[in-house]
Amino acid sequence: MALAVTLLDETTSGEVVNKTTLRLVSERVSVRDLITQRIRDEVARFNQQKKQTFFSGLVQPSDTEKTLNGYKMKKPKLIDENKQLELALAAFGSNGFFLLVDDKQVEELDEVLTLHEHSTISFIKLVPLVGG
Repeated sequence: MALAVTLLDETTSGEVVNKTTLRLVSERVSVRDLITQRIRDEVARFNQQKKQTFFSGLVQPSDTEKTLNGYKMKKPKLIDENKQLELALAAFGSNGFFLLVDDKQVEELDEVLTLHEHSTISFIKLVPLVGG
């Protein structure tokens, strides 16, 4: 059963800086798989738009400048999905960001979530993340 959930990027003060929808294959998903799919989707969307210089994602790609609503590339380039994923998983493990799933904090990458069509997943960014 396919499922669409809402992803929010928030600041620690609760300000929503990005809102997207993520389509999942199943309503049961691990935190690791949720982060993985989010990174893959946002990198794929960005890389499909050749000459794009603005990236709005969870992890800051290398050679970018942080802006109010994302990251500006110095010159157009493709983003390395594997590097972004590695950095995002490491950041989760070191409290670079935390996740609220339907207003409950999840703390383990291997925790399995049961989501529903109205689930909201908040990524609360605590520190700037730099990646490739």
